Amino acid sequence: MNLKELIFKSRRLIIITIHLALVICAYILAFYLRLDFKIDNSSWQVIIKTLPVFAAIKMIIFGYFGLYSGLWRYASIDDIWRIIKAHILAIFCFTAVVVFIPYFNGFPRSVFILDGVISFCFVAGIRFVTRLFREKFRPVLESKRKRAIIIGAGEAGVMVLREARINPNTNMEIIGFIDDDRNKKNLRIQGVGILGACNDIASIVEKYGIDEIIIAIPSAKGEVIRNIISRCQIPSVKIRIVPGLQKILNGDLEVKPRDIKPEDLLGRETVNIDEKEIKDYLFDKVVLVTGAGGSIGSSLCRQIMNFSPREILLFDHNENNVYYLGIEFLTKYPKIKFKTIIGDIRDIGLLKKVFSLYKPQVVFHAAAHKHVPLMEENPAAAVKNNIIGSRNLIYASDHYKVERFIFISTDKAVNPKSVMGITKRVAEMVLQSKARMSKTKFMAVRFGNVLGSDGSVVPLFKKQIEEGGPVTLTHPEVKRYFMSINEASQLVLQAGAMAKAGEIFILDMGEQIKILDLAKELIALYGLKPEEDIKIKFIGLRPGEKLFEETLLNSEKDKATKADKIYIAQSDSFDPRVLRRKIKELERTAGVMDGAATVKKLREIIPL
Repeated sequence: MNLKELIFKSRRLIIITIHLALVICAYILAFYLRLDFKIDNSSWQVIIKTLPVFAAIKMIIFGYFGLYSGLWRYASIDDIWRIIKAHILAIFCFTAVVVFIPYFNGFPRSVFILDGVISFCFVAGIRFVTRLFREKFRPVLESKRKRAIIIGAGEAGVMVLREARINPNTNMEIIGFIDDDRNKKNLRIQGVGILGACNDIASIVEKYGIDEIIIAIPSAKGEVIRNIISRCQIPSVKIRIVPGLQKILNGDLEVKPRDIKPEDLLGRETVNIDEKEIKDYLFDKVVLVTGAGGSIGSSLCRQIMNFSPREILLFDHNENNVYYLGIEFLTKYPKIKFKTIIGDIRDIGLLKKVFSLYKPQVVFHAAAHKHVPLMEENPAAAVKNNIIGSRNLIYASDHYKVERFIFISTDKAVNPKSVMGITKRVAEMVLQSKARMSKTKFMAVRFGNVLGSDGSVVPLFKKQIEEGGPVTLTHPEVKRYFMSINEASQLVLQAGAMAKAGEIFILDMGEQIKILDLAKELIALYGLKPEEDIKIKFIGLRPGEKLFEETLLNSEKDKATKADKIYIAQSDSFDPRVLRRKIKELERTAGVMDGAATVKKLREIIPL
């Protein structure tokens, strides 16, 4: 054992010893001050006689208030308050001892106050001297320290400043703050000045030679974040961001800034879910997830693992994605059983085997063909997978008495114009039809584009930017709804707790974002300039695409639920018998791969 390890193991004993030494020094110094630095033998006798009792009282009280724990380098106002309370209680206790025990007659009463003040200064001072030494005199790394400014002079900004001072690995010097509150201009926070507002960023960066800009406004909306990023598009200056404080408090993320991710551009509020409700239907249950290897499916699986299912069945036809997901689960969740199933939801024999063998109690159906242009070119494939495969899974869930079935749908099923949207709407209708006569709680969840998912524009844009462009867009006015993968999966789990009989839940997608703006901001995140470094090319709307997505929330028809950001869509009326007949006809048409006839049959079910 080396000296460093020995000191670390003996840390508490060392701290107690230091406090005892400070208590003794403060007590003796209080007598010196009281007696004008002239202590005779009789006074020494009083000190020696009372010191053991006094020291014991103080040390016990200090322990009660937790002064022997905590890291001095993070000393704060809370520590000061605990030290004050400890000293006040110590004065009262020792006063009671002196007053009620004749043994202490002749004790100078003013020593109580003098000792309290001196002891407080010693105990508080050693903490803040430690913090000051660590922040001001930390070892300087050999490499040049980066000069940074922080946008946001609030709690998050102060946390970043503190981290930069305490942690030598940041290798960063905070030059100043940026804040749009004009009342804060020229004020200082912990010795660091507020240099100006967001409009002044370019001039401040040039004046002070800034290398890095840190955005520390966790509560900011997407529009605000995007506006800030547009002002930070300065060559050779890196932009970083502090994640939401709620995620930090939950332990999901660290306080220190990280590189900006595409989902930061959304600026959506943290999802508040009722974990008890979700745990009630997932804990100790066998859960089947189709499309488990996809972006949404894998995110759902990770979220489900947090609620301790008995076993999770990872069902997908893509062996690579599921393989790597299984490797991840072996490492992160070694105590939870999982089974990998490679197959197709159109394979009725496989579904019978899976449901009879593993008896899943909850099913999340995320498997789908979802690329709109590709499904326009391959309508038969869309029908086979999105309708027939979903129907097989719905019927199997009913037959084998699954408790809950959650179908991942899309906003494109609202007044559908594309083949993909129509197939998803027909699958919803199959689900609603079966829900009327089944004990299984069937439900569907609709939401729009998921930022960063396999089917979103973000991976395409990033690939095009990395290849030097151009970035291809269909139309300069195209707008879409977006949400993050984690937010979508959490809301799906929450909606799953509310299922009763064929409801279609709608996730609140917030504001629509212009795709052109998203492309420009992604280019800026790479430190490049749109049109100068990376060209933007418009290729025209593709078959099945809309200029604007339908508004997901209709305040006159859609009903709010008890869960934030989740609504219930008003059900359309249809005849289940007619639907079943038309789907059988559609299945036969798709089976012979007649694309035009398949689209015609789809339009018979969902007219334009």
